[in-house]
Amino acid sequence: MAEEKKRTRRANGESAIYLGKDGRWHARVPMGYKDDGSPYRRHLTRPTRKELVDEVRRLEKQRDEGSARQPGKPWTVAKWLEHWVENIAKPVVSENTYAGYEVAVRVHLVPGIGRHRIDRLEPEHLESLYRRMQSAGSKAGTAHQTHRTARTALGEAVRRGHAAKNAAALAKPPRMEEDETEVEPYSVDEVQSLLLEVNKRRNSARWMLALALGLRQGETLGLRWPDVDLDNEYLKLRRNRLRPKYEHGCGEAAPCGRKAGYCPARVQVRRETKNTKSRAGRRAVPLPGPLVVMLRSHREAQARERAAAGNLWAESEYVFTKPLGGPLSPNTDYHDWKRLLEDAGVRNGRLHDARHTAGTVLMLLGVPDRVIDQIMGWEPGGAARMRARYLHVTDPMLKEAARKIERAIWGAPENLAVDKDQDNEP
Repeated sequence: MAEEKKRTRRANGESAIYLGKDGRWHARVPMGYKDDGSPYRRHLTRPTRKELVDEVRRLEKQRDEGSARQPGKPWTVAKWLEHWVENIAKPVVSENTYAGYEVAVRVHLVPGIGRHRIDRLEPEHLESLYRRMQSAGSKAGTAHQTHRTARTALGEAVRRGHAAKNAAALAKPPRMEEDETEVEPYSVDEVQSLLLEVNKRRNSARWMLALALGLRQGETLGLRWPDVDLDNEYLKLRRNRLRPKYEHGCGEAAPCGRKAGYCPARVQVRRETKNTKSRAGRRAVPLPGPLVVMLRSHREAQARERAAAGNLWAESEYVFTKPLGGPLSPNTDYHDWKRLLEDAGVRNGRLHDARHTAGTVLMLLGVPDRVIDQIMGWEPGGAARMRARYLHVTDPMLKEAARKIERAIWGAPENLAVDKDQDNEP
């Protein structure tokens, strides 16, 4: 026992194990260096030597793999998420991606699991949060967005050594199919009803770009005249219109008492557009003849509006503008879509359903997959998955398939009639 109590000199980087005066076994495990360059060692204590040796080996393995907790006070989940979203994610992701992360962190993750230490967070904590969110009325899609945000943020914490495991990667999010409804694209009759109503409206070509070519809202509202070649009948998609974000401009001395977006002196703090980030998104799209005619007419109408507005016109190169110039707001555009559906007597649907409609029509017309991918702006690696999501098999398509099976197996309808007559002969 005397020998066991005696400390021995060990090589640099080797753990020291000894029996203390308190009758418990102790270890000092070298874990690296602190920010100031001084050595950092973790102190462990266990009642038996075997337990201590097992724990030392586990900690040394974490150290060697780079997954051990770093020196200093452990992060809480709330502090880490707030640091991650503002200082790590914000500088490198798009404005829209950051907005989604920020909402998930502020509204769901920090109130739900923020008090836990990041190195003690368990998958069950997250699964419990998802259940509480749905019990409170959140959709499964919202819980999934929260889950993806947590997985990304905690993955970064593991890479930096603040946690040994990514609890969100182990947690099970709710099933999406419990919350999703099948998208039903608009029929040809519904599209024609919309076309009749569209022709009565300002910016009519805006809606036909969505219904005929499946352009996303941001792509359409970010379109500029230099990107439109009406002589050669195509347009180039290069950028997306972003949702505006405002801050108060009224000052603390005389606050307006309104939300920032309604402040009389509001200040725009987000850029209007951003370049399309994917190579597939930056694409040339062919224009059908009627759309070329609509865009020519639209350009002439815009020139008349500019002349009538005079000095009040906000000059820009946008194809679709407000009555006095300047880019359209995505929020205004959304409400215009809802009014269009109501006035046309067409069932209510999302603006994005127009994109599903366009993709399905392209498939119905037998357009090759590669051409569909080009028009819709899908990356080659994920195009098959996107086609499965956006291209819908409609009832007329199923009936046509049944008629083809009938002709292939039973022959033409007149042959069926002859066979029936023969069956009826005595």
